[in-house]
Amino acid sequence: MQEPDPLTTMRHLPLDHVGIAVPSLEIAIPTYELLTGARHTDPVRVDSEGVILTFVGTGIGRVELLQPTSPDSAVARFLERRGPGLHHLAYRVPDIETALSDLTAAGLETVGRAPRIGAHGHRIAFLDPRSTGGVLIELVEEAVPPRHPDAQAG
Repeated sequence: MQEPDPLTTMRHLPLDHVGIAVPSLEIAIPTYELLTGARHTDPVRVDSEGVILTFVGTGIGRVELLQPTSPDSAVARFLERRGPGLHHLAYRVPDIETALSDLTAAGLETVGRAPRIGAHGHRIAFLDPRSTGGVLIELVEEAVPPRHPDAQAG
């Protein structure tokens, strides 16, 4: 059986967002709104990741600003080691388990063992920077649109 090709797996995946670690959303938001000409979303607290985040802009390639909520969160440790800046690139995937299976079979390492719930209820997973050239990669599963209560099963 042929090993999965990570380039085939990732070839058509759109960039979902670029994550930027910041010490303060209040200070960072005006800069990114000025740069993008777009407004930010209401901040969301994601306790499982130890952050408060907001998105600036809409659609593919929007900016996600991440502020740590505790000194022991991954984003706080990142800020301590590297200072504010690029934290991760996030790609949208149709099925997170399939993407993880294909990418780990191709030799990439994950952070954690299973997908988890991120902002706005999306299932997410991360690829370890040691296996991706030093960049943390987030996979974001596309949301399945809710079925209308009156829709009939197909």
